[in-house]
Amino acid sequence: MTNEELILIKLDNIESQIEPAIRFSKSLNELKEDLLTLQSSAFKTLTNELQEIEAGFQLDDFLSLIKQTLRRTNDLTFAIRQLSNMVEFVNDLEPLLKSGVPQLIAYLDHLEQRGVFRVLKATLDIRAKVAEAYSPEDIDRIGDALVGLLGVTKRLSDPKAKEFIDKMANLPSHVDLEGCKKMGPFKLAAAACDQDVKEGLGVLIELAKAMGKLKKDVSGADDEEACELPLKNNQ
Repeated sequence: MTNEELILIKLDNIESQIEPAIRFSKSLNELKEDLLTLQSSAFKTLTNELQEIEAGFQLDDFLSLIKQTLRRTNDLTFAIRQLSNMVEFVNDLEPLLKSGVPQLIAYLDHLEQRGVFRVLKATLDIRAKVAEAYSPEDIDRIGDALVGLLGVTKRLSDPKAKEFIDKMANLPSHVDLEGCKKMGPFKLAAAACDQDVKEGLGVLIELAKAMGKLKKDVSGADDEEACELPLKNNQ
C-alpha cells in the first residue's frame, strides 16, 4: 500500500470523526437562529405587557411586597400547611361524597315522589295567606286559643272520652229522620216502655248530671273571682 493510499484512508477516518461535530454545530446554529427569533418576539411581548402595567406598577410597592412576604414567612408556611390539610381532607371526603351524594339524591327523589315537597310548599302558602289575613296580634291570640285547644285535646285522649266520642259520631247513622212522627203525651208514655228509649233516657240523665257539675264548676270559678275582687279593692 502506497503512502498516498494511507493518507486517503486517514483522511476518510478523520472526516468520519469530524462529521458528527459538524452536524452538531449546524444544529447549534439553527437553535441559535430560532432562539434569536423567539427572543425578539418575546421581548416585544414583554415590552407591551410592561407598558400596560406601567401606570399601576411602582417599584416601591414591589419592594414593600417582598418585605411583607419575608416578614410573614411563618404565616405563609402555616397557610400552606392548612391548605395541604384541606386538600387531604377533600381527598378523604371524596369517596364518601361519591357514595353519599347518590344516596341523598335517591332519598330526595323518594320524598318528591311521595309529595313531601308539595306539602311543604302548600304549608308555606298557608302561612303566607295567614300572614295576609291576620295581624301579629291576631296570630298571638290564635296561638293562645290553640294552646287551650291542645289542652282540650289532651283531655279527649282519655280512653273513656274517645269511646264516648266514637259512639256519638255513630249516632247520626242510626237516626231515621224521614220516619220521625209527631209524639203526644200518650205516645211518649208508650215509647217510654221501649228498652232502647229507657237506655237513652238513662244516658240523658247522666249527661244532665254532668252538665250540672259543669255549671257548678263555672259558678265556683265565678264566685272565686268575685271574692278576689273585693280583696284587691281593700288592698
